[in-house]
Amino acid sequence: MLNLLQVKYNDIILDRLLQYKGIIAENYVATQLLINKHPLIYWESGNQAEIDFVIYNDDGIIPIEVKADNNISSKSLKVYMNRYKPKYAIRISSKNFGFENNIKSVPLYATFLIK
Repeated sequence: MLNLLQVKYNDIILDRLLQYKGIIAENYVATQLLINKHPLIYWESGNQAEIDFVIYNDDGIIPIEVKADNNISSKSLKVYMNRYKPKYAIRISSKNFGFENNIKSVPLYATFLIK
């Protein structure tokens, strides 16, 4: 089986993909958003900040940040929230569900719940 990254099945199972974790997580989230009929919209502010996805729902325009690890700090999300004051933001990561500082935490496995 061919793949563009030349990733081996064993490397996935043994969690040896540190350099690709972010790419894989963002790709997974993009797929789940598309399945739920969200267009893939990306936001950036020059070289200052970037948000992985932005969705529009009944609550308005909502930024979504994807983190592949437990490190959930995000300067870009803070920049976006200070500038545009969304009702809330969504952070998808390996952490459990939660809500703090106007950010909804969603575990990566539960991305399909974002409607």
